[in-house]
Amino acid sequence: MTGSVVLYGRPGCCLCEDALMVLERVQARRPFRLEQRDIERDDALLAAYLERIPLITIDGIVAFELFVDEAELEQRLAAAGPAEAPVE
Repeated sequence: MTGSVVLYGRPGCCLCEDALMVLERVQARRPFRLEQRDIERDDALLAAYLERIPLITIDGIVAFELFVDEAELEQRLAAAGPAEAPVE
């Protein structure tokens, strides 16, 4: 079962906004838990990911950097297991 998808980004990043739109479109068709992490709130994340954002992980494994391929995202989620209802 897919545990979570995490989007690492920062405010004002247009690539991060584009990635979020893709994630939300896919989430509407195939529910999953989506977390967003602002790398500017953590010095270690900022140092590790500044040149790689947006960075998307699925169940803790890096799936995409810089852009999200919508079809590939759906395939990876399907391979990860049954869809999970979003956590409220």
